[in-house]
Amino acid sequence: MLGSFNPAEYRLRFGVAGCLLICLALALAGELPWLTALLIASPLILAYILTSRTTLPTRKIERAGQAPTLTTRILDAFPAPVLLIDKDSNVTEANKAAKELFGNEIEDKSLTLTLRHPAALDAVTNAIAGDGYFTAEITLSVPVVRRYEGHVMSVSAQESQLVRAALVLLDVTAARNAEEMRADFVANVSHELRSPLTSLSGFIETLRGPAENDPQARQRFLTIMEDEARRMARIIDDLLSLSRVESNEHIRPMGHVALPALLNEIAELLRLQAEKRHVTITIDAAETLPDIRGDMDELIEVFRNLIDNAVKYCRPGTEVSVRCRAIDHIPDVGGQGVQVAVTNFGDPIPREHLPRLTERFYRVDKARSRDVGGTGLGLAIVKHIVNRHRGRLNMTSDATNGTIFTVMLPLHAECQKTL
Repeated sequence: MLGSFNPAEYRLRFGVAGCLLICLALALAGELPWLTALLIASPLILAYILTSRTTLPTRKIERAGQAPTLTTRILDAFPAPVLLIDKDSNVTEANKAAKELFGNEIEDKSLTLTLRHPAALDAVTNAIAGDGYFTAEITLSVPVVRRYEGHVMSVSAQESQLVRAALVLLDVTAARNAEEMRADFVANVSHELRSPLTSLSGFIETLRGPAENDPQARQRFLTIMEDEARRMARIIDDLLSLSRVESNEHIRPMGHVALPALLNEIAELLRLQAEKRHVTITIDAAETLPDIRGDMDELIEVFRNLIDNAVKYCRPGTEVSVRCRAIDHIPDVGGQGVQVAVTNFGDPIPREHLPRLTERFYRVDKARSRDVGGTGLGLAIVKHIVNRHRGRLNMTSDATNGTIFTVMLPLHAECQKTL
C-alpha cells in the first residue's frame, strides 16, 4: 500500500547482489586477487545502494521529513478536501483540506473508518470497479452539521497501479441552507397573509348574511376587520423595508448621527405606549458621545424596533433600560464605536432560540407575538441595517440580567480621535 511493486527494479537488485557474491567466491578461492575483487565490487555496492533508495515508497520518504512531491503540493492547493483511494478502498493520499476535516491520520487507512456514509462509499466502490463519474450527497454532523457534495472519479488500472479513484468533497452547506430559507420564507409569507385574508372573507360573508341587521355584531366585526387589514399593511410595509435594506446592504451609509438625541426622541414617541403597560423607559446616554457613521432614518427604525419590542414583551411595572456608551473596539470589526444596550425584564428567551431570532417570521411565542402586533420581521430588518452600517448585533437572555439586545456601531471617521 505504501508503494507499487516494480519487477524490473527487483531483477536489477538481485542481479547486482549475484555479481557481488560471485566476486566474493572467486576471491575466497584464490582465483581473483582481493584488490581486483574490491575494485569490481565497489561500483556494484554503490549500484545496490542507489537502487534500494530509489525504490522506497514516495509516502514513506515524505513522512520521514523530505520535501513533498509535486502531486502533494498540487492537491494541497485545492480548497476542497481531496482523497486518493486504492483498489482496496484505502486512502493513499489526502490533501491539507481533507486532513483538517478528518484528521491527520486518515492516510493508509480504509475509507470506511473515516467516512461512514453509505451513498459515498457506494460511489467510491463503483468508481473503483469501473470507469465512470459518480456523485453523492454527504452530511457530516461532527463537530457541526455540514453538507457536502461528493464527486468520485475513476482512475483506470493502466494509468496508475496505486490510485484507483479520486474523491472530492464540495461544501454546499451555505447553498442548501439558503434554499431552505427561501422555501421557508415563501411558505411563511403565504401563511402570514392567508390568515388575515381568511378572517376578512369570513367576516364579510357574515355581515352580508346573519349579521346584516345586527348593529352590535357589525361594529364588532368591522373593528376586527380593521385590525386584520392593518396587520396585513404592517407585514407588507416590513417586507418592502426589508427588501430595500437588503438591496442597499453593500453600500455603507456616510452620514453623521448623534445617538443620544435619536434615542431620546424614540423614547418620547413610545412613552404613551409604555405608560399603558406601566413600563418606564430610561435613557442613559451622555450628550458628549461622538457621532457615529450612519443613516438617520434606518437607525431610527433599528432602535424603535428594539425599544418597542422591549416595551411589548417586558413584564408590566418594570423598566426598559437603554444604555449608550463609547467602546474602543468592536468585536470582529475593529475600530472605535458606540454601544447601545436595550434591556427588558420579561420571560427569558431560551438559549436555543437566540440564534434564530433574526430570521424572517421566526417567533418564540407565535400567539403572543400576533397578539402584540408583531410581524416577525422586525429583528430581521434590524440585523440587515446593522450589517449595512458595518456594526454588530448581540443578544443575551436570562432570568437574572433580563433580555439584552446590544448594537455596536462604528464612529464616524472625523470622530475617531475624540475618545
